[in-house]
Amino acid sequence: MLKGPFLEKNFIGATTNYDEAEIVLIGMPYDCTCSNRPGTRFAPQQVRVESVGIETYSPYFDFDIANKPFFDAGDLEFPFGNAEKTLKIIEENTDCIYNDGKKILGIGGEHLLTLAEIKSIRKKYKDLAVIQFDAHTDLREEYLGEKLTHSGVMYRIAKIVGYDSIAQIGIRSGQKEEFDFMNKYHTLVKSPLELDKFKNRPVFLTIDVDVLDPSLMPGTGTPEAGGMTYIELINMLKCIKDFNIIGADIMELAPDIDPTKVSTATACKLIREVLSFL
Repeated sequence: MLKGPFLEKNFIGATTNYDEAEIVLIGMPYDCTCSNRPGTRFAPQQVRVESVGIETYSPYFDFDIANKPFFDAGDLEFPFGNAEKTLKIIEENTDCIYNDGKKILGIGGEHLLTLAEIKSIRKKYKDLAVIQFDAHTDLREEYLGEKLTHSGVMYRIAKIVGYDSIAQIGIRSGQKEEFDFMNKYHTLVKSPLELDKFKNRPVFLTIDVDVLDPSLMPGTGTPEAGGMTYIELINMLKCIKDFNIIGADIMELAPDIDPTKVSTATACKLIREVLSFL
């Protein structure tokens, strides 16, 4: 008989009981529409490995995630290269989570995958709003002739929830037409006060880690200079922590691009912070 103890395979602080959990953490290892540097499919596994190096207590939110019942379901398995089927698998599993009265915390993987979560959650929350932290507009109707890509995820989401239900934070890269879109529909947020309109609505929070400056987050597929510091991101999250956040995801970490593993460690902490108030 083995005696152990063995290293934990789940994200630090996770419960082993799905039924008792309020939040379900799901890995979504898919990056087949990445337009620059691939590798985000390796993120869910690596954040679990590196999570043992952080504390469960968040000093930023004065909360210990060991006291938040969340279940790490592991990684979904996807058919390589099939975006439509991948999205369907995520949507079906997200349906299960919300039918069971729980919330999702998705770990990507590329940002396209957020579309499937929104499709599912919108079935339950008709007044759903989406707050996006990102370096990129993600508002392209298509990219190289393809409609399902990570560079157009917010365009697709806007077709579901409406542009008036989207807030975009940290954006600093995109085509002129995409910036024209943001200006037309006033989706670009520069002050946290602009988010108050979502206070009484169900909100899905999606964070592309490239919202952080690449000096802090080099391990991402499309780094963009001029990004937020970690503290700036935390301060923005503090402004919405008391909103009715009914789900979240953290996307676009490409761990192998950063051999120092600082990017992965930072993503682990970000997951902890979001768990603290989800």
